[in-house]
Order: sequence, then structure tokens, then C-alpha cells
Amino acid sequence: GIVGVFGYGGGVIGRYCDQPQKFPGVAHFHTMRVNQPGGKYYTAEYLRSLCDLWDFRGSGITNMHGSTGDIIFLGTTTPQLEEIFHELTHKHNQDLGGSGSNLRTPADCIGSSRCEYACYDTQNLCYTMTQDYQDELHRPAFPYKFKFKFDGCPNCCVASIARADMSFIGTWKDDIKIDQEAVQAYIGGEFPSNGGAHSGRDWGPFDIQKEVND
Repeated sequence: GIVGVFGYGGGVIGRYCDQPQKFPGVAHFHTMRVNQPGGKYYTAEYLRSLCDLWDFRGSGITNMHGSTGDIIFLGTTTPQLEEIFHELTHKHNQDLGGSGSNLRTPADCIGSSRCEYACYDTQNLCYTMTQDYQDELHRPAFPYKFKFKFDGCPNCCVASIARADMSFIGTWKDDIKIDQEAVQAYIGGEFPSNGGAHSGRDWGPFDIQKEVND
């Protein structure tokens, strides 16, 4: 690319103004992509540390997240790139993401860590693939970009079908399982209709045709 950090061919997107004399504040306005945590789990302390870093060495403008999934740092100058990279990797234990004609940063949903619909461990597979393809992620060698995304179920919370070249989507392989006793208890009024959302008034007896079929 036009500009980058030592040893990496991706992760930095060079942006320059074509009239730097008129707009010296944005003569350089490079974008950096930072590899997001699995499932996009953050602590307030971690987010604060990233914002403090970018306020100090960049524009302070961020995008959480790009369509690839990365944390996007918008706007810094060339002399700051190595400083940011060093602080990210040495202080925050954080790596850059992918940019250019390479493997883009793999992204996943929260998977089985919190979601009852997940059919496989998305974070485990995403982490494994990210580690296995480090060279392809950081050193562009493809004729065009390539993206992995990992959805734990067909709800596609990370939009793997729309935003990836290779989608990993969890599907149910067994027969559909229904707890018939719970269904009968719901019909009989033992469980509140609609999870109790309508408990403030009398909606009458359960009507399976109206509430389920229609």
C-alpha cells in the first residue's frame, strides 16, 4: 500500500488530501483497522484505553465496527502509525486487522458463549482460523480481498451471507425437538402468554389459532 507499519502489508489504509496547503489538518488522514475481540466482547476499561490512545495519536474518531468487523480508527498522520502499532501490540495486547487484497479480519457472533440458538462454538472457530491464517491476514498476496464470517445459526447476526466470501453458518442436524408437556402447559395457562408482556390486562383464554397459526 501507500503507507503502513513495519512487517505488515495490511491494517493501514493510506489517506491523503490533494490540497494539503489549504487543509493542513487533514494532509494525512490514514485509517487503521484493529482486530476486534471474539464476539465483540469489551470491558469499559478496554474501550476507554483505545479511545485514549486514539485521542492522543489520532483524530479521536472511531467506527465500531466496519462491515468487516474491525475496530476502525479514522484519521492519523504517517509519523504516528508506528507509535500506535507499538502501543497496541505491547501495551494493549492487540493486533491490526486486514486491509487490501488479503484475508480480512475474521468476524463472529457471540455464539454459544451467550446465545441459546448457537449450533457451534463460533468464537473457537474464528480464533483458530485467525491464528492459522496470520500470514494471509497481514501480508496481502491475493488478487482481491477475501472474508470469513462465522454465524452460530441461520439468524446470521454477523451477516455472513451478505458480507463474506465464505460463510460458516450453524444448522440443526437432528430431528426438531419439541417439549410437548411445556406446550400443553402454555396452552393451559401455566406459562404467561408472550412471556408476560401482556400481563397488565386480561387478554382472555389462550387462542392457538390467533396466537400461533395466524
